[in-house]
Amino acid sequence: MSEHTPKSGSVLTGDGFSDSGGTNVVVKIVDLVKNYYLGSVVVPALRGVSLEIKEGEFLAIMGASGSGKSTLLNLLGCLDRPTSGQYYLGGRDVSKLDDDELSEIRGRYIGFVFQSYNLIPQLTAEENMEVPLYYQGRITPESKKRVRELARLVGLEQWLHHKPTQLSGGQQQRVAIARALVNDPYIILADEPTGNLDTKTSYEIMKLIVQLNDMGKTIIMVTHEPDIAAYAKRIVMMRDGKILSDTINENRTIPRDEQEPLPVGQN
Repeated sequence: MSEHTPKSGSVLTGDGFSDSGGTNVVVKIVDLVKNYYLGSVVVPALRGVSLEIKEGEFLAIMGASGSGKSTLLNLLGCLDRPTSGQYYLGGRDVSKLDDDELSEIRGRYIGFVFQSYNLIPQLTAEENMEVPLYYQGRITPESKKRVRELARLVGLEQWLHHKPTQLSGGQQQRVAIARALVNDPYIILADEPTGNLDTKTSYEIMKLIVQLNDMGKTIIMVTHEPDIAAYAKRIVMMRDGKILSDTINENRTIPRDEQEPLPVGQN
C-alpha cells in the first residue's frame, strides 16, 4: 500500500474538506500506537498501524477479540487519542487536537453507527435523528426537511413519531444510520452494525449500508462476521494490534435488487 505525505491542498476546515491538491485520501494513519496502563503494566492495543482510506471506499476491519479493531475504530472516531503516531483526517493531524476540537470534528465530519443503536429512549425517532444537529444548535426548517428525507431513505418515514421502545431492532438501527447521516459526514464508522440483529434484518441493514456507499459515502466497519465483511470492497485483518492483511474483496457480496426502494418499516 502506498504511503505519502498528505498534500497541503487537502485540509479540514470549518466548511469541510478543500482538495486543491488533487488527493482523495480521507483517512491516513501513520505508525499509530495505543497503550493502556494498568498500574505499572503496559498493555499494547495497537502496535504501529499504518493505513490509508480513500473517499468512497467501503472498508471492513476484522479480527478476533483483542486484535485491536475496536481500539482502531475509537481512534478513527476521535473518541480516544493515540499514544504515538499520526492520524490525518482530510489532511489535518487530528491526533494532536484538544477535547473541544475533537468534539467538533466528531460532530461535523464523522457519523457513528453502533451495535447497540445508542438511541435516547425518551425521544422519538425524528428527535433521535436530530440529536447531532441539536448539539450544534442547527435545528432549522431546512434541517427538519433533511431529517424527513433521510427517514424516507432508510425506510422509516411512517415511524418518525415512534419512540425506540416502539420500534424493532432493525428499525432502531435505521434510525441510528439516519442520525449518522444527518450532518452529511465525510466518514461513517459502523461498529458491529448487525451484531444484535437476526439474519434477515442484518441483510436489510447491509443492503442499506451498501446503498449509502454506492451514493459515495465512505464506510469503515468493524465486524467479526465473515458474511457481513463480505459486503465490503476491502477487508483489513488485524491480530495482536497489527494489520495482518489488507486486501481488495474480489468475491464481494452484492445485495439483490439493491437499486430498488427500500421496504418501509418492515424490519
